[in-house]
Amino acid sequence: MASNISVNIPHEELERQRSFAECAAPILTARFGRRPVAFVHTFGCQQNVSDGERIKGMLSQMGFCFADSADDADLILFNTCAVREHAEDRVFGNVGALKAHRRRRPNCIIALCGCMVQQPQIAQKIERSYGYVNLLFGTHSIHRLPEFIYRLVSGEKRVFDISGDDTIAEGLPVRRDGSFKGWLPIMYGCNNFCTYCIVPYVRGRERSRLPEDILREAREMIDAGFKDITLLGQNVNSYGKGEAHGVDFPKLLRMINDIDGDFQIRFMTSHPKDCTVELLDAMRDCKKVCRHLHLPFQSGSDRILSQMNRRYDRQTYLSLISAARERMPDISLTSDVIVGFPGETYDDFKETLSLVDEVKFTSLFTFIYSPREGTPAAKMPDPVTHRQKAEWMAELLKLQEGIAAERNGALVGTTARVLCEEINDGGMVFGRTGGNVGIEFAGTADAVGHFATVKIISATNWILTGEQINLEE
Repeated sequence: MASNISVNIPHEELERQRSFAECAAPILTARFGRRPVAFVHTFGCQQNVSDGERIKGMLSQMGFCFADSADDADLILFNTCAVREHAEDRVFGNVGALKAHRRRRPNCIIALCGCMVQQPQIAQKIERSYGYVNLLFGTHSIHRLPEFIYRLVSGEKRVFDISGDDTIAEGLPVRRDGSFKGWLPIMYGCNNFCTYCIVPYVRGRERSRLPEDILREAREMIDAGFKDITLLGQNVNSYGKGEAHGVDFPKLLRMINDIDGDFQIRFMTSHPKDCTVELLDAMRDCKKVCRHLHLPFQSGSDRILSQMNRRYDRQTYLSLISAARERMPDISLTSDVIVGFPGETYDDFKETLSLVDEVKFTSLFTFIYSPREGTPAAKMPDPVTHRQKAEWMAELLKLQEGIAAERNGALVGTTARVLCEEINDGGMVFGRTGGNVGIEFAGTADAVGHFATVKIISATNWILTGEQINLEE
């Protein structure tokens, strides 16, 4: 298996990219006759969202301002996802609609990046069939965006690049989407090679950021007023493996928890094979770490778990759940489930149902299996029809709805500290508890961005309703 030892992109290369940004800025202004406008749309996971914030940071460096739609944009960039077929279909649909935009605005730059286009067959399809896309780059070359745009505005017709290696680009400018909730990547890539998953092939092997770089960015976010920081990685539990600094994920959690300030820490995603009692102890001990653990189990059947190459079994997973609840009786547990993996029988699926019924998760993210070209599972026999899989899914959702309603109902009468996130369509303040359960309550717009103590007065299977007791300054 590939080493986790991390290598940062040399400082000289990042300086080179800054020079490209400086050179591109006046050319872009001349090309469009004003300050250029960018529309950036990200598909997929939080890691993609974090990448999008760095992309927007580099575009800002080149003089771009930003629009909420593609209508009047001089640069349209789709940051793509490859995890499920539906995500790819959405991207192709959106890209197809840009052909008319290109005719209307012939100088517009149309760009694709991210996991989907890191796949060679997808990049080739776009190059062959979507001639109006003039910039495409993969997950390993995001830091080279200034160079790519400079090449385009200097005369090249198309720039396609999915090269690069498993390095880390520190020091990129970041234009964050929020002002009090933010993403903080701690590592990139994945070494697990679950048989259904394309991520190791498009994101590369695991590499961890240096703890001092993470702590520096965390302090910058806290000083800027961020109150909810989510640590990101394809498998955060693998953080620091093989690195000389000796900081693993539990130790990193404690280090961030010790930073002065009023903020809370979340993290995702955790792999059960690397979830340790040391991590659970750190969650228990760290007051700023939310009592929420997202721990994907994917299937309750040992046979299917083996076929998925998940490298744990049902009993190991249940032992982790027991250890977590022993340390934190109030912990909120969420998970991912794949329904209809190739070769799964109804008896296998019933094992998933029984695990869900035993654990009683707060919520689940559920997916019908989607084959990904290039993964081992895509070549496995899959005799169960999509209709049957959909029926299994409906059975799972019905079970989980009842569990969620019961769990949320048990919260009625208790109080929670809630970060107020927005005013929703109904004019209510919306936020999330430390357990990551949505809650709404009467309040005013000046509550947004502040913590409030809220008494829970009613519940459904998907949201709580509360009554504000006090609002923290």
